Amino acid sequence: MFENKNDSTTSIGSMGEFGLIDHLTKNFKIKQNSTIKGIGDDAAVISCDSNQELVITTDFLLEGVHFDLSYMPLKHLGYKSIIVNLSDVYAMSAEPTQITVSIAVSNRFPVEALEELYEGIRAAAEIYKVDLIGGDTTSSTTGLLISVTAVGRVNKGEAVYRSGAKENDLLVVTGDLGAAYMGLQVLEREKEVFKVNPNSQPDLEPYSYLVERQLKPEARKDISRLLAELEVKSTAMIDISDGLSSEIIHICKNSKVGCSLYEEKIPLDPQVISACEEFNLDSTTIALSGGEDYELLFTISTDDYPKIKANPHLTVIGHITNEKEGIHLITRGGTKIPMVARGWNALKNEE
Repeated sequence: MFENKNDSTTSIGSMGEFGLIDHLTKNFKIKQNSTIKGIGDDAAVISCDSNQELVITTDFLLEGVHFDLSYMPLKHLGYKSIIVNLSDVYAMSAEPTQITVSIAVSNRFPVEALEELYEGIRAAAEIYKVDLIGGDTTSSTTGLLISVTAVGRVNKGEAVYRSGAKENDLLVVTGDLGAAYMGLQVLEREKEVFKVNPNSQPDLEPYSYLVERQLKPEARKDISRLLAELEVKSTAMIDISDGLSSEIIHICKNSKVGCSLYEEKIPLDPQVISACEEFNLDSTTIALSGGEDYELLFTISTDDYPKIKANPHLTVIGHITNEKEGIHLITRGGTKIPMVARGWNALKNEE
């Protein structure tokens, strides 16, 4: 029998997702020479032959925590469950090749509903050219649960980690931020309207970009190829799933550096700006903390700036500093504010 060595208890919500992972795995030591990178990055890296390395990542989606089926179509959910994993593979500068999908499902779902779910999975597999090679199915008493594992490949020594950022490197982001979170706000609002008046038909056309970013995100499979064509080598990389501030802090923590992020440089779509005004929300706060954008955040040497400065897919939003200088947001007014991680934390909802 295992004994409880400590009578006092600690709330898992107080630690946060990544703090809990660090705490639970701190005593696990790497024993295999083939394990190149273990816990602590977007994906694990394993040596498989003299020329390539395997990249492996897994994610878990739980009904009521990560998705709401009152407005998330099952086909979209299947698609999104694959994208969130492939994004982690691309964040290692790797190419995804295979996936496994496991589900736990209650008998309230007919076979036809699961066919819809797997149609979305199939669509993602087709578009991103990955093979579904296995998984598991079991019953659930708490709703729908989906677990996806993605496998990818990268040339030996070319995986990009969170730990490679260096002082004076530039901080670069792809695409724009905050749209997925604002899409969620729109859908949640329309859900409440529907509860009051089931006959109401929401007009989502003004929010089409926002809703699509929430219900059908895409992984940035184009970025590794783009950087190769531009002859730019990223020094550190992470995908933006939990919010920009959280991801910057991950890179700084792993690289042992500081960072200055410039508020005026954060890329925002016009729909995000107008929706934030409508919901009386600060657009910078949404970009920093919203999450689920699945864009890529990476660092490059200042020498590579001329190669990317005119590219519409890439925006320089800050630079890396000495660790002692800390991690700061520089506001439009020039004020320096310490940055804290206020992104998505599934565990805090249990408090």
